[in-house]
Amino acid sequence: MVSFEMNDRKKIGLGLTGFGILFSFLGIIFFFDKGLLAMGNILFLSGVMLTIGLKSTMQFFTKPKNYKGTISFGFGFFLVLIGWPVFGMILESYGFIILFSGFWPTLAVFLQKIPVLGWLFQQPFVTSFFDRYRGKRVPV
Repeated sequence: MVSFEMNDRKKIGLGLTGFGILFSFLGIIFFFDKGLLAMGNILFLSGVMLTIGLKSTMQFFTKPKNYKGTISFGFGFFLVLIGWPVFGMILESYGFIILFSGFWPTLAVFLQKIPVLGWLFQQPFVTSFFDRYRGKRVPV
């Protein structure tokens, strides 16, 4: 069994990932500001690399089943950098959903355990939505 220890590198990685999400959100709020979006992308990717490691990140993005998500995320990142933030973010969002769709059931279990917010995610209509996708990507 693999234990998840929280060392300083992983703490910094989670912080960078959080700041990347924050900057991307601010970039969208400020009418697709390409500077904030580019900074959010760079911080997000560097945070993921620090959190799970460079080798694991490369293995994740280069898996054959993740090619479609990796290519669309990378091309969207490129479009944001060259100054087409709307099309870039649409393509990045698609790639993000494809790449991280296997983590939705894990996220659902985590959200159900949050004290106040968990009540909402334990409602039958929400659990039926998550149960529909549980068997498709994650073994039961």
